[in-house]
Amino acid sequence: MSNLREQMLAKTAGIRSTSSIKEDEVKRNPRTQTAPGLAGALAVAQIRVQELESVGASSQLPVGEIVPNPWQPRRKFNEGKLSELAESIREVGLLQPIVVRRVESGYQIVAGERRWRAHKMLSLDVIKTVVIECSDQDMIILALVENLDRDDLTDYEVAIAIRRSEKEFPNRTRLAEAVGLSRTGLYQFLAFEKLPGFIKGDLDLQPALLGSNAAEEIVSALKKHGSDAESAALELWPEVVSGNLAQGKFASAIVAIVTKRASGTTARERSIEKFFAGKEQAGSITKDVNSFTVKIKTSAMTDAQEIKIRQLISELYKGEPR
Repeated sequence: MSNLREQMLAKTAGIRSTSSIKEDEVKRNPRTQTAPGLAGALAVAQIRVQELESVGASSQLPVGEIVPNPWQPRRKFNEGKLSELAESIREVGLLQPIVVRRVESGYQIVAGERRWRAHKMLSLDVIKTVVIECSDQDMIILALVENLDRDDLTDYEVAIAIRRSEKEFPNRTRLAEAVGLSRTGLYQFLAFEKLPGFIKGDLDLQPALLGSNAAEEIVSALKKHGSDAESAALELWPEVVSGNLAQGKFASAIVAIVTKRASGTTARERSIEKFFAGKEQAGSITKDVNSFTVKIKTSAMTDAQEIKIRQLISELYKGEPR
């Protein structure tokens, strides 16, 4: 049985390069994709699955003996859509068997993980399957192209899948054309690999936190400003995770902090700003390189104002002991 990698390279060899495709020829996906290349890769994957199914053995297997494709890029599944699929299966049954391969511990899914998950939601004991022979290389590439054009697949998940599949292609140019990405789009996805570990750790849990554009901008800022930028990123990242800082503004916020601190370190200026309650001075704010001090006259502050100030300070530094 021929290897899928060889078939994909052969069948996508005639696909035009990104630079030769005119803007008005294709409808663009929100990801920077080359539609003819993506369509070609998906078509090859579908043909390959059909070929494998045609020589596979149909059967019903225990749901509990089947596990997902270990190279599945998707980390989160839409529970609402899974519920809809499960309800459809409950009403009319499974119309298309899933495709699996036999391994030592049982069976691995080649195609149809959503249908398998829907069966688990329904607590069904068995599922219709087609058992085929499939190499690790086939599994990797099938998982990538099957999921790449799904709108709900995050850029981080795509990036992981691309990194896993990279070794199956002679170079990145062939990889980009085979999966329908422009070279610019490909390198945006590869930028995730260069992010600091504390960011990638959170992306493993919440892959939708960053898109590929934001990832590339962050990597550029870190490369330009070095360790100072990484320190600023570490300080600001929780704001992105909490939703208080938009991912698209993260890189510029890093640069702003680095620039401000560099300027402050050089100047080492001390500033004093007075504030008033009516015509009377109520207090002052003093800032230098080591401290930021707010002084308020007791006579100029009500009990309610004091409570509000204490609450504000507590909220600003909650969970951040110094």
